[in-house]
Amino acid sequence: MKTKCIFSALTIAVMLLMASCSQDNATGREPVDYVNPYIGNISHMLVPTHPTVYLPNSMMRVFPVRTDFTGNRLNGLPLIVTRHRSASVLNFMPYLYSGNMPSALPAMSLGYDREKLTPYRYGVYLDELDVSVDYAPSHQSAVYGLTFPAEGMPCLIFGSRHGELKADGNTISGFQPVGGETKVYFHAETDVAPTQTFGTAGDTLVLTYPAGTARLGLRYGVSFISAEQAKKNLEREIAGYDIDAVAAAGRRAWNGALGKIAVEGGTDNEKTVFYTSLYRVYERPVILSEDGRYYSGFDHQVHDDQGRPFYTDDWIWDTYRAAHPLRLLTDRNAENDIIHSYILMAEQSATKWMPTFPGVSGDSRGMNSNHGVAMVADAYAKGLRGFDLEKAYEACRGAIEDRSLIPWSDIPAGELDDFYKKNGYFPALKPGETETVRGVHSWEKRQPIAVTLGTSYDHWCLSLLAEALGKHDEAAHFLHSSYNFRNVFNPATGFFHPKDRDGRFIPDLDYRISGGPGARDYYDENNGYVYRWDVQHNIGDLIALLGGNEAFTNALEDMYNTPYGMSRWEFYNILPDHTGNVGMFSMANEPSLHIPYLYNYAGQPWRTQKRIRNLLEQWFRNDLMGIPGDEDGGGMTAFVAFSQMGFYPVTPGSPTYNIGSPVFSHVRIDLGDGDGFEVEAVNASAENKYIQSATLNGKPWNRPWFSHDDIRDGGKLTLVMGAKPNRTWGVDNPPPSAMPLH
Repeated sequence: MKTKCIFSALTIAVMLLMASCSQDNATGREPVDYVNPYIGNISHMLVPTHPTVYLPNSMMRVFPVRTDFTGNRLNGLPLIVTRHRSASVLNFMPYLYSGNMPSALPAMSLGYDREKLTPYRYGVYLDELDVSVDYAPSHQSAVYGLTFPAEGMPCLIFGSRHGELKADGNTISGFQPVGGETKVYFHAETDVAPTQTFGTAGDTLVLTYPAGTARLGLRYGVSFISAEQAKKNLEREIAGYDIDAVAAAGRRAWNGALGKIAVEGGTDNEKTVFYTSLYRVYERPVILSEDGRYYSGFDHQVHDDQGRPFYTDDWIWDTYRAAHPLRLLTDRNAENDIIHSYILMAEQSATKWMPTFPGVSGDSRGMNSNHGVAMVADAYAKGLRGFDLEKAYEACRGAIEDRSLIPWSDIPAGELDDFYKKNGYFPALKPGETETVRGVHSWEKRQPIAVTLGTSYDHWCLSLLAEALGKHDEAAHFLHSSYNFRNVFNPATGFFHPKDRDGRFIPDLDYRISGGPGARDYYDENNGYVYRWDVQHNIGDLIALLGGNEAFTNALEDMYNTPYGMSRWEFYNILPDHTGNVGMFSMANEPSLHIPYLYNYAGQPWRTQKRIRNLLEQWFRNDLMGIPGDEDGGGMTAFVAFSQMGFYPVTPGSPTYNIGSPVFSHVRIDLGDGDGFEVEAVNASAENKYIQSATLNGKPWNRPWFSHDDIRDGGKLTLVMGAKPNRTWGVDNPPPSAMPLH
């Protein structure tokens, strides 16, 4: 009994310490207070971030319904966003009824001002109506409060595109299709009974309320199962119309999630960038389980979740690189459940293939390659066992071997895939040759270098899973295939260069801009300078191909130093995704994220330390343009969070992390079960970006990397920082990497 009491006291002490660590003692600010949802709301070129209001990984998400941040009109008030970055699919708007209801009201736009938005609350003033709006979400429900002027008769207008709405007293319910057979349902209630309803059923409803109603409350639930389930979700989460109470619960949820990583030191702006980056990572994937059941867009059925939450809405091409590895550190149970969900999707689909861009309506099969296998391989390599590896392997193998490698396709393997399996590379069209292969997208093209390099990496990941399952022959086969990147390496130029079906390199290539829009004839969204480094699984062999450490480092430097060679508008007219430029390096696109860490492999870790700090300072800032390109729901901001903490998973599937240059003097990651990993950066500052010496778990450390085993049960990395590089630290101990296959 005495031992139990001591243990309980220690547990309480640890919990109190963790709670205090998650609050900034100097300012009293909690983690969520550092989140600025407006960072990146003005885009450098393509899609900006959206100031999204939601709870971590929750179904309920909204953001202001407008063209972009600079637009001065709201096109209604949102009820739910069903897919990352998509428009709100259900909207409503307040109005002041004066006897005549214009027929164009559902498309009416509203002037607004005094917008205030946090992750857990939204407020705005509709200046033309003199209406104030207050909003707070829960996980599958939310509540609005609308304050009307004394004059006029308040009115609410609901619209559904191709859906169905109905009203019964103070209740409004209905659905809207959101793709294929998938529908999103809602059930809403107001705290004041309407005086009349225009249209009791249809795709537009107008409800008027007693004249002089000063405040109107609207609470609602959403569901992908039914309107009845939406009502249950509402009743389970929100009992009344108290926005303060719902917002307080949301604030607690956010501090619980963000507080899993506590940081000290750095500037307020750096903390804002860090916690905003984490907030973005928690936007996806979302939990679809509703009272133990979930709707699957893969077979359009409602299933029992067997006590495990079902997740969807994830663009794995973006998120396997850093978002999944980051979640694996902060919430391994969630990562297990996510992979389990994706295995279920494969089982529910007609093809049985692992998804790549799973959403509420199914899989859009976006981008190129099938990097779900990297997500699985990384989790297994780092000790996660909460999913069926055999089922995961079969789903991944099918998605790579049986599905066509043609980008943005969902068709079985065909002639181009047969060519790849026989010749070890995806063929490019010859200059002037017309595309005749079925399934090649008219805009996305073949992307032969991106496909060849990406599939080489996927095969390496498959070899790891096969070996873990004792399938040694298959493991050897896929390991051999993982070297296919060599087949498109041009030794004369040192670049990965497209080949035609006859094995000839495409002539007269400019690695900056060749390949048409987005370089898709050969690469994808990025140019040859970026894809020169897209061999995450075998940096050692890439160094050998380029001629050794010095040549490898010189090639990296050449990329950062190569100018556009034309006007910026000409360059971006061809490569609009290739923003955030430092020379030909693009900080704006995911294939670039690992590149700054590659100096670690070539004996110059100090260059990684310098480059990471420079890139963070140049491109990730606490302002409206503080994201250099498409953020993709955690795909890029997870890189920021990792890099600010001082390490990064260059090769998902390898249980290792590269060391960079920490921004903060102290970081503690709650690994769960009472374990914590700390990074202490002594003397860290904007000037002191270079590592002078290090210890890991109390022992001298002269490596620019560490393994997951070193930290899986907790540990501490201590780095002594200085203003000038220590050019000898970590030089002789590069991160592990596959080497030439003989």
